[in-house]
Amino acid sequence: MTSTLLVLTDFFKAADRALDYATNLAEPLGARLVLLHVRRDALLDPERFISGLSNLNREAIDLVMNRLAGNLAVPVVAEVGHGQVADAVADAITRHHPALVVLGRPDYEDIPEVMVHTTALDILRTSPRPLLVVPHNVTANSLPRRVLLAADGEPFSLGPYAGPARQILTALHAELTVLHVAPKPDPAALAGALALVVRTGLTVDLPTPVLGASQVAEDPAEGILQLAQPADYDLVVLIARPRSFLGSLFHRSVTARVLLRSPVPVLILPATN
Repeated sequence: MTSTLLVLTDFFKAADRALDYATNLAEPLGARLVLLHVRRDALLDPERFISGLSNLNREAIDLVMNRLAGNLAVPVVAEVGHGQVADAVADAITRHHPALVVLGRPDYEDIPEVMVHTTALDILRTSPRPLLVVPHNVTANSLPRRVLLAADGEPFSLGPYAGPARQILTALHAELTVLHVAPKPDPAALAGALALVVRTGLTVDLPTPVLGASQVAEDPAEGILQLAQPADYDLVVLIARPRSFLGSLFHRSVTARVLLRSPVPVLILPATN
């Protein structure tokens, strides 16, 4: 069965970068794209207060979607939804069963994190699914191979998401490094975190041995961000536990803070426990 990548577009720069990135991923994955635009015309849409929204009419949207789809070198289906993004994504997931949802991260530099209402968080809460968030200034010049996976040392299971995640890492011939952040050096904790990642099966069939890296930092999010730099890594992977994305204070979680500030794309894998 052909894999599917569900890609959100609002026709702005961040979405265009995400589409380029997803197109680049589709070939090694043997995947098709489902390109989804959601007409967000509610007056109280929270995104109106922090970012631009496309105000094109339906005819113009169809024209742009057809142009985008026609310029892609991979199989693509273009769809237009309506209303809240998370609801439209949930509907598309039910129909297309994507291995991955891809979206762009706009430039939030001048907006306090506590005020940012991100589409990514709504999707995680409504329809947990492997989610790839591409920063607005990232270009898809090559496939991401140097992958940094942050593990906190607590047991976790990816349930039905383990297979798609493993397929992605294997298709990319990923060079995987497992990162453990702690207030002081702790080789035993790093070894334990590495063992827990291996136990999930994510590392099966990877072309190179999995490496371990430790970072000394009081704040796990800061420790991850210090290491997840474009000179060293192409992609950072986070394990998002339900307690982190279902709570009302998500913006304080490690996942949310790395998601908003990472200079490299972030792949979020929802844990099932």
